[in-house]
Amino acid sequence: LDLMLPGKDGLEICREMRKNNILTPIIMLTARDDEIDRVLGLELGADDYVTKPFSVRELTARVKAVLRRRQAVKEEIEPNQGQIIVGAFVIKPEKYEIYLNGQRLDLTLKEYELLALLIKNRGRVMKREYLLQVLWDMPESVSTRVLDVQVSKLREKIEADSSHPQYIKTVRGVGYKFEEQS
Repeated sequence: LDLMLPGKDGLEICREMRKNNILTPIIMLTARDDEIDRVLGLELGADDYVTKPFSVRELTARVKAVLRRRQAVKEEIEPNQGQIIVGAFVIKPEKYEIYLNGQRLDLTLKEYELLALLIKNRGRVMKREYLLQVLWDMPESVSTRVLDVQVSKLREKIEADSSHPQYIKTVRGVGYKFEEQS
């Protein structure tokens, strides 16, 4: 959030979100760098505060740090939160297992991570660069071919006909998305 947004400022939006128990991580991005502004933003519920100008690398590191902290708190509050059911798929995060129609899929760790990420974001197009960053953490050194091979192997394991996939769809020039079957 920027502090100087048109209409409502970022502080007011942050205040309203926290008042309504919306726990979406918030990073304040602003040119206002007075100590009082930083303190106020954090006290109203922002998770971090970054002043302009900032580098993309620093912002990316701060976003990752906020998400790590949020995940650690979530796991502490909701240990072994349970399974995630999406259509015919059941994800058991605490066991790193995914079931399709009641049958446990024989997946490698990367296949599990990729399929779980796609299922959890069903309907959303996941960009190739994002998937490479999240799953391999080094997109510039990992060929997009690695991702294509993983998707191909997953399709062989979950699709009735991997040449005409029903679940993992390719969005040309962008990435992949998981479509829930009704």
